[in-house]
Amino acid sequence: MISTNGAEQAEGEFSRAFLRESIEILQRLDLDEVERLVAGLAATRARGGRLFILGVGGSAGHASHAVNDFRKICDIEAYTPTDNVSELTARTNDEGWETTFEAWLRGSRLSERDALLVFSVGGGDREKNVSVNLVRALELARGVGAPVFGVVGRDGGYTAKVADACVIIPPLFSQHITPHTEGLCAVVWHMMVTHPLLAAQATKWESLR
Repeated sequence: MISTNGAEQAEGEFSRAFLRESIEILQRLDLDEVERLVAGLAATRARGGRLFILGVGGSAGHASHAVNDFRKICDIEAYTPTDNVSELTARTNDEGWETTFEAWLRGSRLSERDALLVFSVGGGDREKNVSVNLVRALELARGVGAPVFGVVGRDGGYTAKVADACVIIPPLFSQHITPHTEGLCAVVWHMMVTHPLLAAQATKWESLR
């Protein structure tokens, strides 16, 4: 009979360590920056602007979920290009990946009334050729005067450099930067959509008595 106690103990230790890491990262979040981001989104709504949320990979899934939350809970008109697979793949096929978000935003008539919100582990880096489609979208936003916001990891990349407000998930644990950034990004945006400055509708289960 082969004992699995050692493996089970190791797995349990990993889970506990991962949660301890998550707690430490959350305790190091810059809450002042969260408040600036919330205020920027509230201002976007007040002037009748639209919120465009951008993300790649797991962050694209976050973008779709967040669009739902900002629309339903906060009454902010929100969209993400990755919700339209047909257009996204057509643009990628015909013009290349790097221009997908930029071209989609041009077609959406992005203006200074609107805002961009980026979810990303690295934030985009043209020199390293990482998430260049995010970089080009941000360059367009700056060009038309649209505010830029972000929830990113590592050093924040290009997003952090140009953003009006950017929450960086502290990269305290180098071996788990991606899972912590993507996991805690969801914590941050859920905190924002339920923030008193943004929440306009009660969420379902909290309204049940």
